[in-house]
Amino acid sequence: MAPQHTPRRWLRRGLWAAAGLVAVAAATVAAGLQLADRRMQRQVEGLPAHIAPVAFVDAGDAAARERGRYLYASRGCADCHGADGAGRRFVDGGALQLAGPNISPGPGSVVATYTATDWVRTLRHGVKPDGTPLLVMPSEDYARLTDADVAALVAHVRALPPVSGGAAVLQLPLPLRVAYGFGLMPEAATKIDHGLPPAQPVPEGVTVAHGAYVANMCIGCHGKQLDGGKIPGGPPDWPEAPRLSAGPDNALAAYPDADALLRMFRSGRRPDGSAIRVMPFEALGAINDVDARALHLYLQQRAQGNVTTAAR
Repeated sequence: MAPQHTPRRWLRRGLWAAAGLVAVAAATVAAGLQLADRRMQRQVEGLPAHIAPVAFVDAGDAAARERGRYLYASRGCADCHGADGAGRRFVDGGALQLAGPNISPGPGSVVATYTATDWVRTLRHGVKPDGTPLLVMPSEDYARLTDADVAALVAHVRALPPVSGGAAVLQLPLPLRVAYGFGLMPEAATKIDHGLPPAQPVPEGVTVAHGAYVANMCIGCHGKQLDGGKIPGGPPDWPEAPRLSAGPDNALAAYPDADALLRMFRSGRRPDGSAIRVMPFEALGAINDVDARALHLYLQQRAQGNVTTAAR
């Protein structure tokens, strides 16, 4: 006959087991937070021993500054820093708050003391001047900018009217901070091949080569191989980025020609009229016809398996 106190014994065991799980969870969270602090403050490894600076553009070079203005608008810079460079809150999700810092020449600018080398380190390598990683900026999208485009982009930023602004806002909810600590949210610096030489210029035109250059702007959300999936660092309720590489679920099937892709860029809607929740339509709406048509041509070739490597 079983003892009368068996239910109490099982209850005690259950409580001890629950307490043990709570303790393990608390220890995991504490460890994740400590690791997150260390990751944020670490020196990024793998950088070239010497990072060659890109020469600043002369203030009177109107063509370079116009090219920089176009890149700033069409490559997503304004999405995070604002059209005026003062900084902008681009994720407002309660416990998750993200805002780009002021990069204008005005008070509070985080780039006020940037050297030419600092700009290259930030744009191409995802690293701050002090050697620690940039946590939100998608430098993987800018890592393959040519020297001329880096110089043009910097020229535009340096020529912006001075406005007041502040530092970046990076407020992560507890689960995301822990995930970051355990390496589940890699920064741009961990995705970039720091040993690649600067990209060589490609003539602008509706060509696969130019489309591959433009497609670098897609890497931050769609992945290095453009395979899609969960967007790194995005809020939990964001949908996955669709596949742009070869595969049965390739999203380009809905855009058989460049005009269809351009309509989506301009309207923010799929061909069936449904709204697309997450895409940088402010930037995509500013992209010119040549870039958009070259991008469609390149993505079309990738979808058909005719281009097997990601944009370089």
